Amino acid sequence: MTVESTAARKPRRSSTKRVSAKKPQPETGTDPELVQLLTPDGVRVEHPDYAIDLSADELRALYRDMVLTRRFDAEATALQRQGELGLWASLLGQEAAQIGSARALRDDDYVFPTYREHGVAWCRGVDPTNLLGMFRGVNHGGWDPTTNNFHLYTIVIGSQTLHATGYAMGVAKDGADSAVIAYFGDGASSQGDVAEAFTFGAVYNAPVVFFCQNNQWAISEPTEKQMRVPLYQRAQGYGFPGVRVDGNDVLACLAVTRWALERARRGEGPTLVEAFTYRMGAHTTSDDPTKYRADEEREAWVAKDPILRVRAYLEKEGLADEAYFAGLEDESETLGKRVREAVRAMPQPDQLAIFENVYADGHALVDEERAQFLAYQASFTEGSASEEGN
Repeated sequence: MTVESTAARKPRRSSTKRVSAKKPQPETGTDPELVQLLTPDGVRVEHPDYAIDLSADELRALYRDMVLTRRFDAEATALQRQGELGLWASLLGQEAAQIGSARALRDDDYVFPTYREHGVAWCRGVDPTNLLGMFRGVNHGGWDPTTNNFHLYTIVIGSQTLHATGYAMGVAKDGADSAVIAYFGDGASSQGDVAEAFTFGAVYNAPVVFFCQNNQWAISEPTEKQMRVPLYQRAQGYGFPGVRVDGNDVLACLAVTRWALERARRGEGPTLVEAFTYRMGAHTTSDDPTKYRADEEREAWVAKDPILRVRAYLEKEGLADEAYFAGLEDESETLGKRVREAVRAMPQPDQLAIFENVYADGHALVDEERAQFLAYQASFTEGSASEEGN
């Protein structure tokens, strides 16, 4: 099965009763402008405010980034299903938003991700296998944030926007011309932390880009139950611009994020970018989206697949041939194999590590809890021995 066909796979039909397709999000006034440079059919269009001119090599590089990111993500999902990972948050469908925005960054810019920014991590040079250590329980993040200017994954919803804003305020105090970008989802936009980050970012004119991947669902909660206006319009109340971009269009995401970052570097303050996209898979591997959303909704977004539209454009313009696509397919399979082997070679998590380094000099309560845990673990071995004796 090719990488592209994996994305376009039809969703399984479930016998479980599901909700009907959700109603369109209520808007105020006219429909919001959606910045788009590449249509779902792979047709290049122009936008008066967000021009972009890329070479054939750059276009192929963006396509490669998305294909390999999707392949890595699919392998991680499979590894979780096989019991090799405790959990996984898939980015399926959000590759354009992540690759486009990440490729707009300079090396000296700093990134604050959530737990789903696998494509951004790829663009920042983080080894994909390092992302999996946390989900296997062998570390808290297997990379040094200062090496790639890419912070560790943040599990607490929305808190990274405050970290990003504080860091950006420090950048401004230092007189540097770099920028900061904070990734979060539509659900996180309802968190108080995000509101506080918007306030501080605006008041202190911080060089930060708030990049929201609106994938339509905060786990099982649709966007129309979270907000009464389009998400990007929330920026108006804080005094900085908001832009809604086609989150399945890698070119538009690149152009808009580049503009927002340059604006931040010029000292013009924050920007809210709403990448209007869709989570094709589950929220995490512990979630079953068939319980709350209709197959028809997903199928409509599959037709807007971010990878297929770039491939269509490359083929129409004669910028890539079958040999290129076949070579990339081979590369993606090699990546999948490397990830699979690396995860299976990881050590089993140290189950007693949780009790270490809690107190500098130790503590009687921690010692007691450790002993209780050891006794609990031993009970499984004792039970098995008893069964064998019988």
